[in-house]
Formats: sequence, structure tokens, C-alpha cells
Amino acid sequence: MSEELPTIELRHVLAGTSRPFTRPGSFTGIDKVPLPGPVEVGTLGIMGDEQGDRRIHGGPDKAIHHYPFEHYHAWKRLIGEHPRLAQPGAFGENLSTVGVDETQVCLGDIFRCGSVLLEVSQTRQPCWKLNDRFEVSDMAWRMQASAMTGWYYRVLESGVLQAGDPIVLQDRPIPRWPLRKVIALLYERSLDFDELSQFAQLPLVPSWRALVERRLATGQIENWARRVLGPPSGE
Repeated sequence: MSEELPTIELRHVLAGTSRPFTRPGSFTGIDKVPLPGPVEVGTLGIMGDEQGDRRIHGGPDKAIHHYPFEHYHAWKRLIGEHPRLAQPGAFGENLSTVGVDETQVCLGDIFRCGSVLLEVSQTRQPCWKLNDRFEVSDMAWRMQASAMTGWYYRVLESGVLQAGDPIVLQDRPIPRWPLRKVIALLYERSLDFDELSQFAQLPLVPSWRALVERRLATGQIENWARRVLGPPSGE
């Protein structure tokens, strides 16, 4: 199974603590730093890693965020030599790799890294905190449009991993749904009812199932403004 993907090299394992952020009452754990040596991983992710708002970040279905380091080069072309892009962790990722991206990974893929077993649960839906972190007013929109979102894992087997460990594909139960196709359905072909109906047959996380069922029932796309722009002034 592993020959279907190139070698995936885990360059950095990162974690961060929750801190007050830019807007009144907001907190974030987006500022991740590399961790040396073996790192323990449980069902909620890397031990010691924190999220600022657990209503929308973290939890079993978003235990670990994976972001390809190759995307940093693309971002430098899009927004210039931004200081945030000088090292991994700019996007709040937990795993920084080379060798794979959203075109090669499928929803539901199962990977072994160290003694940890991981399942691809969903792609990232970028939010306004990226705008403030990069001081680029439409950074979240840009990530959404670029399809360079990275993806989340749920942890099927807890264990230990560390930088330098290979990430090896163990199983691919949904080969017809690479993440790039998922992202296109979410944001580009948003009312493709045939694809939405097919997507609804997959083992989706609850929020995605609700999204798909709502689109199929109403023929309308959900409003993304609050997610990508943040709460209105005064809230």
C-alpha cells in the first residue's frame, strides 16, 4: 500500500499553548514550536498541545493538523517573504512534512508514524485567526481558494512519534476521494448535487454531514463570512 505514495518525511512535530489573541476575548494555540525527541500522542493529539477555542478546534476529529512544508514556497509567491514563513508552525500545524500534499492523500487514509496510527478525518476549514496572524486581511479566503489547507487526523492508536519518523500509508478505504476533490466540493463545486450525494455516503465527521445534508435540502451554500472574517465588531 505504501508504494502508492512517495516517502513522507516528518520534519517537525510541533505544539503550542493557548494564549490571548488579537481580538477582545479571543484565545489561540496557533503559535506552534518544534518539539525535540519522542513525543507522546493520545486521542486528543500531542501531549501538551492546546487550542484556544475547543468549540471549533481540537477534539478527537481534529486531534492533529498536518501541513505540507512545500506549501510555504507557494505562499511566498502569493504574499511575499513574510516573516511567519521563515520556519514551520506558521499555520498552527502539528506535523510538518515534505513529500505529500492534498492531491495525494485521501479522506479516510490510515497512516502509521512511529507507534501512532492516524486516520485522515477532514480538511481544514480556515478561519479569521490566519488573517490576524499574518496581518493579511484575506488570508483565510486565500487558503480556502488555494486548496492548501492541510488536513486533520483522528488518533486510532495512541503512541509515540518524533521528527525523522516516516509516515507510512497502511490503508486507503476511500481511494476515489483525494482531499483536493473534497476541497473542490466544499468551496468550488459547492452545489454539485451528484457529488454531494456521493459524499454523503462516506463516514463524515458530524459537522460535514450536517453541511452536506443542509446543502442537499436547501440548495444553498452556508455563509462563510463569520468563519473567514471573524465576529462583527463589538461582539
